[in-house]
Amino acid sequence: MTTPNELAIHRLEEALAIRDRAPFELTLIVSGASELSARAIVNATALCEEHMSGRYNLSVVDLHEAPASALSGQVVAAPTLVKTLPLPMRKFVGDLSETHTVLAALGLPISAPPT
Repeated sequence: MTTPNELAIHRLEEALAIRDRAPFELTLIVSGASELSARAIVNATALCEEHMSGRYNLSVVDLHEAPASALSGQVVAAPTLVKTLPLPMRKFVGDLSETHTVLAALGLPISAPPT
């Protein structure tokens, strides 16, 4: 017979397994074809490939081409990486060069550093 505690643990484990397979939706907002924008795109792509390979959708929005994106996404600076899924939505402003800081700020999975 299954106890209530065992049932609760089983449900928690199932929820965590579903969460671990959930896709990530990210949007990188940049400003023009600057060196900072290019570096942020490279860093965001590398971060996604290393830590979420096969489980992410990364969109890049250039404020010069779509200025309304800044207002709708409440973006105050560029580059900004926005994680919309899984919830909660989180934002990180900067060139994304400090990978572990970005991952922690966005609540993304942190892989163990290679030994």
